[in-house]
Amino acid sequence: MDLFEVIEKRRSIRKFKPETVATEDLKKILEAGRLAPSGGNRQPWYFIVVRDSETKGSLSMAANNQKFIADADTIIVTLGDPGATPKPTVSSTRIGYKQDPMIATEQIILAATALGYGTCWIGAFNEEEVKKILKIPENLAVIALLPVGVSDETPPPKPRKAFREIFFRESYGIPLEL
Repeated sequence: MDLFEVIEKRRSIRKFKPETVATEDLKKILEAGRLAPSGGNRQPWYFIVVRDSETKGSLSMAANNQKFIADADTIIVTLGDPGATPKPTVSSTRIGYKQDPMIATEQIILAATALGYGTCWIGAFNEEEVKKILKIPENLAVIALLPVGVSDETPPPKPRKAFREIFFRESYGIPLEL
């Protein structure tokens, strides 16, 4: 499957089969995150791979009781390190410790999709609870929870905005015509 097929095929999966993500596949998925670009090559991220059933259950409760999360074989928890990136300034609102790990997480999602696995980006969670469950140091930020597993559903594509609604030529408001 080429990159564009992977992008088109990717869906948020909320129903998983009780099957294992192969170790070699998990290594490839994680490597995709490790190789992600970051501002100044600071790589302000860490990832916790959770496969223990009890811990997955606790994380699903910390994620507003989204129980399907615990059904995935693996949950990858993305962390950002605020100390590894410069503070935002008046001239730049870039928040590297959040944005860079998000890039890495998306690469993980695309790699999982390419290997035939389902994922769902989880941004709704109680950060303090997640930190407590996983013994995450206070100085790090929890960016996302990512259940990864064998999909037990095939959701249809969601409606997308039209090309001309979101791409502009030279300045905002002038639709780009290609």
